[in-house]
Amino acid sequence: MIIQHLIVEQRGAFVHKHSERLCVKVKDETIAEAPLMHLESVMIATGAASVSAEAIRECAERGIPIHFVSGTGEPYASLYASGLTATVLTRRAQIEAFRDERGLHVARAFCKGKILNQMNLLKYAAKYRKENAPAVFAELQVLIAEVNDHDIELDEKFGKLEGLQVRTIDDWRFELLSIEGRAAQKYWAGVKQILPADCGWPGREGRGATDSINCALNYGYGVLYGQVERALVLAGLDPYAGFIHVDRPGKPSLTLDLIEEFRQAVVDRTIMGLVNKGVVIEQTDGKLEHATRRLLAEKVLARLESAEPYAGKRLPLRAVLQSQARQLAAYLRQERPDYVAFVSSW
Repeated sequence: MIIQHLIVEQRGAFVHKHSERLCVKVKDETIAEAPLMHLESVMIATGAASVSAEAIRECAERGIPIHFVSGTGEPYASLYASGLTATVLTRRAQIEAFRDERGLHVARAFCKGKILNQMNLLKYAAKYRKENAPAVFAELQVLIAEVNDHDIELDEKFGKLEGLQVRTIDDWRFELLSIEGRAAQKYWAGVKQILPADCGWPGREGRGATDSINCALNYGYGVLYGQVERALVLAGLDPYAGFIHVDRPGKPSLTLDLIEEFRQAVVDRTIMGLVNKGVVIEQTDGKLEHATRRLLAEKVLARLESAEPYAGKRLPLRAVLQSQARQLAAYLRQERPDYVAFVSSW
């Protein structure tokens, strides 16, 4: 069996290398075997698992990252080969860009990508409701137009960077976040229209959420986070030196920046699809059940293998993500004239 993404969420699990594969044991029973030649990532989703030093070394030598996430999907550690972080020229350019027009340019691009992907996901949902739910369709059209208004506002304020007197992200972060935040309010109002009325969704809540849908979204973002971080590291970028998100010790600001382009197409669409198909998101005391966490991780990772139109081709979203990271690095090194966010189809 080919396993590209090994998910370990069983309490007491032990991950070790045997022959040319990673094996997962619980007590004396082998519950999973992943051939290393096909493996792309390992996700440890429980605090009660262990990984052998030999397994870590083998993954490092093969460029297979090991991501650790909490039961709520919050990432707290990743293991990579040390050589992947030794890309000095790209990282110097990344740090220098924070203090000039490049930082503002990419911050604007991240915001624009997020807003357009929010709008396109609402359009995608609306087209299936035009005939069978005309009232929902009409409400979605209003919200789509309002999200689009914020995209226009973004272009009007930041369309020509050379016209701005001060051109660093520090001077314009508040205005960017204000536009982004107001667009997000309209987007999540649209998501509430799309979800089944009887699910009782309270609206979007981040950390500390206890309802099933927000917990599923948060967990899905945690899974996606590891894939975004990997793409940045492989592109030679520092995941902790971002532009929109402010720097704080231990905060992966650039990962949080780039993930904004992919939340809607990868996670939101996946969770909304599951809920609308009647899949029950199982919880106990406000926490996702082990089986539900595994299902969500598998579905999000599978969505990354789905093809999307990109640069005149159809590529898996995983390849699109890696390409965006490399284009970002090239722009920061001033090898490209601009950086354009990924926008999904609808």
